Amino acid sequence: MCNKTMVLAGAIVLGVLSTTASADQSCYSLRYTNLKTALDQAVQDEASGLNLQMWATLVNRDGTVCAVAFSGVDRGAQWPGSRVISAQKANTGNAFSLDSSSAVGNDSGAPNGLALSTANLYSPVQPGGSLFGLQESNPVDTSVAYGGQAEKFGQNNDPMVGKRIGGINVFGGGLGLYSTGEHIIGGVGVSGDTSCADHRIAWRVRNLLGLDHLGSVGGVSGDPERPDNIIYLAAGEAPNGFKHPDCGGGDDPSDLPAVQD
Repeated sequence: MCNKTMVLAGAIVLGVLSTTASADQSCYSLRYTNLKTALDQAVQDEASGLNLQMWATLVNRDGTVCAVAFSGVDRGAQWPGSRVISAQKANTGNAFSLDSSSAVGNDSGAPNGLALSTANLYSPVQPGGSLFGLQESNPVDTSVAYGGQAEKFGQNNDPMVGKRIGGINVFGGGLGLYSTGEHIIGGVGVSGDTSCADHRIAWRVRNLLGLDHLGSVGGVSGDPERPDNIIYLAAGEAPNGFKHPDCGGGDDPSDLPAVQD
């Protein structure tokens, strides 16, 4: 009996270790230390917006939260509400971006996948837009968003880590993450400033993580070197296409780093 119990216990331990290893592997390149380092640098490098501190979240392709970080001295140094918003943006950037594996495989001239940033979704979800109602389609899991100890928010053991947050966000700050070979592996979301600055900082974070290999992936920006970049509405222009309001920061979207092949 003792031997059988020991064998069963050993099998359970091995199963847990195997499951943990599998979960860790899916977040292998989406680690807290990498995110924290990239976020701190991106906030320092970006001069547009209100120059506020930021939250950032990484999710894997299944929408599971892999890491959450902030750039300030503590969790209260940036808008508390932006923690969950950053997770929503990461989920959206991942949920509505594709790589070349999505290609139909015919001669229709279809793009090699499609990358959509949350900034690209602003106009389509407005009343009368082609994606109106999208923002209501995948609600946030509030038990994941607000559960756990607040002292752990933005740390390596943030309570959202390992869980699927859900949520759709339709203004700047969320992007798909593409590894070498232009393979989508998840999303990054950034929040804490104007939505335009959020987009720019998220872009810099993705670049610093080396997860911007989407040079041949289709997009809507009209810039092949930045396929999922923000497109600004002109002053007084009604929402249309895949455009986003200009936040008044005076930034030039074309000065962001070009994506990699």
